[in-house]
Amino acid sequence: MIFVDGLPFPTDSSQERDALVNLLEHPKLVSASNSFEAMQEVKFSASKERALQGRWVYLFQREFATVDPALIDFIGTDEATTCVGLVIRNQRNGMTSVAHMDSKKVVDTGLTQMLSLVVDKNFEVDLDVHLIGGFEDVLPEQANGSTRSKTLAEVDGYSFPLCTKIIETLRKRQEKFHIQTLYVLRHNTRRDSQGNAYPVFNGFLVKTSTGSVIPASFDRTTRCPDEIVRRIRVSVSYEDPNWNAKLLDTYDTQNDRFVIAPCTWTIWQQHHALTLQDLSDEEILLQCSTSPSAEGPEFVDNLRRQWDYLIQQPLWNLTFPMRHPRVFEWTADGSWKRCLFSPQDSWNEDRAQTSLQRT
Repeated sequence: MIFVDGLPFPTDSSQERDALVNLLEHPKLVSASNSFEAMQEVKFSASKERALQGRWVYLFQREFATVDPALIDFIGTDEATTCVGLVIRNQRNGMTSVAHMDSKKVVDTGLTQMLSLVVDKNFEVDLDVHLIGGFEDVLPEQANGSTRSKTLAEVDGYSFPLCTKIIETLRKRQEKFHIQTLYVLRHNTRRDSQGNAYPVFNGFLVKTSTGSVIPASFDRTTRCPDEIVRRIRVSVSYEDPNWNAKLLDTYDTQNDRFVIAPCTWTIWQQHHALTLQDLSDEEILLQCSTSPSAEGPEFVDNLRRQWDYLIQQPLWNLTFPMRHPRVFEWTADGSWKRCLFSPQDSWNEDRAQTSLQRT
């Protein structure tokens, strides 16, 4: 169930579209959106990280992680256009889960994954929730579902159905979700002189000790560890039935390390990468993005680097030898170090077996 400003949000049979619109217009959440928009975006880089003197976890699209504030100081994500970042924080102990959701198909199972380490079944807890991302990728008057001759994406866009599904799922669950920030859709939309829409912010950073959320962007040095492999894993997971309707595991909360579960790719994906590499930047945007005009300057380059990796490494088992995950631990200076897989590590072994595409 949803709470706003300490009060339960009505859970009658009204349409979920109406519930979302009402929340977007709620004075408390409008004020929170205005405050969030007034913040200065933090440009997160390796030098910034050293200045912050803390450990951080970064999430790519479709990934999630749950962190303990005693171990991790910051958690964040960026590169979101039509995607939505969801933050859930236990008010009692500060356990914080963050997801970068890219489809309404992952919401139901994804929310269960997020809550598994945030909610203690022996205690009734209040959960702070922040939703940030998504923008008006279609005009508001179009997002009404009335034009059935068009595809769903043409009528509703991508952001609106995703936000609607998240709100619907939060309302139907028994946990107490206190929405603190709803910086999505029209609140996160700016328009140029021609009326083209863009997100105001594409990312955020959560300070785990306090639960405060600020706008943020990250550079390549802080999107780690294992940036390219994780990006590829996002892409190939859409064809892996083991990840169907699920968010991707990244960070091992109990052992404070990253565990990149194995994924596979085929010769077909190598051929596909070769084909896409021959396209112009404009063609890549049109074919590979849900919001071509709103992508950041690194979007095409990031895709080309993924395709280069697939072309140079056509055999997935060179990246994941013996179907073992890629494990990273902290070093003394606060960076990540790849470590060898241990056969005695049952946690990793279980993840390796359940996440691998059957070939």
